[in-house]
Amino acid sequence: MYIRFFIVVLSFLSILHLNSQNKKSNPNFIFILADDQGWNGTSVKMIKNNNLSKSDFYETPNIEKIASKGMVFSSAYAGAPVCAPSRYSIQFGQTPARLKMIRVGMNTDHIDHEKKTSIVKQLKLINTNYKTAHFGKWGMDSNPATFGYDESDGASKNKDGVFNYNSNELQWSNNIDIDPKKIFSITKKATDFIEKSANENVPFFLQISHYAIHSDIFARENTYKKFYNKKPGEIHKNIGLAAMTFDLDISVGIILDKLKELDLEKNTYVIYTSDNGSVPIIIPRKYYNQSYNYPLKRGKWDATEGGIRIPFFIMGPGIEENKYSSTPISFSDILPTIIDLAGDKKLKIDNLDGGSFKKILFQKKNKINRKTRGIIFHVPYENKIALERAHSAIILDTLKLIKFYDNNEVNLFDIRNDLNEDIDLTLQTSNNMVNREKAKELEEMLDSYLSKVKAPKWKPGITWKENPLRIINSYH
Repeated sequence: MYIRFFIVVLSFLSILHLNSQNKKSNPNFIFILADDQGWNGTSVKMIKNNNLSKSDFYETPNIEKIASKGMVFSSAYAGAPVCAPSRYSIQFGQTPARLKMIRVGMNTDHIDHEKKTSIVKQLKLINTNYKTAHFGKWGMDSNPATFGYDESDGASKNKDGVFNYNSNELQWSNNIDIDPKKIFSITKKATDFIEKSANENVPFFLQISHYAIHSDIFARENTYKKFYNKKPGEIHKNIGLAAMTFDLDISVGIILDKLKELDLEKNTYVIYTSDNGSVPIIIPRKYYNQSYNYPLKRGKWDATEGGIRIPFFIMGPGIEENKYSSTPISFSDILPTIIDLAGDKKLKIDNLDGGSFKKILFQKKNKINRKTRGIIFHVPYENKIALERAHSAIILDTLKLIKFYDNNEVNLFDIRNDLNEDIDLTLQTSNNMVNREKAKELEEMLDSYLSKVKAPKWKPGITWKENPLRIINSYH
């Protein structure tokens, strides 16, 4: 009898131990998303030997820590040159063109948010113990709970982080606050969630979506004084943006310190990026000669490099320190990569546009396998604050094609060697036939994809202000 009791107790303890192990077996993820931070908007060199690939004024020592402890992706791309479509792309691993999600504030009744499989829903299929949270700006026509988040700030938007839609003067003036853009209150919620998850011994996924550095411009008083007394750069000169960037970086340091305090560094992936490129300039854009994103062309609102290429750093288990990758990655790749890192290669999702870059992180490969060839961008409306012309783009390896819909003009650029998109290869006399054939191939690839997913199609008169798809009512 005693032997039987002893066996039962051992079995019970084994089950408890197994459950405990199961809780620990998957890595944690912290995904930090800045708002409107350009490719060179930190003090990390995005390209090793290019001094123009980092800010000449801003200081981000904690973001530098993530970069130095892991990998820098020099050719990382947002899903779109504006925030809401990019944020959808992150959650679902699909392009905004496929989702027919093309602008901010757009009605999305055509998207079944309940049935869509998001990052966190997929993680919970791998391990039901995963705890998930989203704090800060949601910025989508939905709610975090619908996507599977256990905790969140709800369906928050720019106005929740202090944004004056109707006042350009207030938007772009410098303001002082002890909690600028709610940076530190968001961070406090994040660290509380990390600590609670650690105490419960469960894996977690945490997305921290900052309102910074989107306008309005706010910073702490001492931070503002720090940059007021610093010599400005040639590209970055705005004291308020520099100070807000520094305050944002301080919050990143708080997160990193919490991981160290709780001994979670060895089992936690930390990703830092931005939802799209920086605004091109604060003064009226028609007067600017050089964008804040220089050497990249233009900025937010355009599918030029300044609008879509963004900072992207990742550290975590299995990733060696101080590594760089020039392989183009996009927001559509984030979901499959996180799921791959969590230990499940068999994604239970149809119509993914992205692919996992796990093997790039572990330096076993420098290519990504995607069902969709190339990285696709779709801006099917006129926008008077940007290029003013409806356009789409495709990136394949080092080549980028932009197509304009008012006259079907195409431009082809070698973005590895021509960051500023100055040289249209279709106009070059040398290798002209080869370049034109390549442009034709990429254009057909782009057109074919947009037709396959029935992406919204521009017609004369369709502008940024058009909202529901029933007004656009035409498709590729």
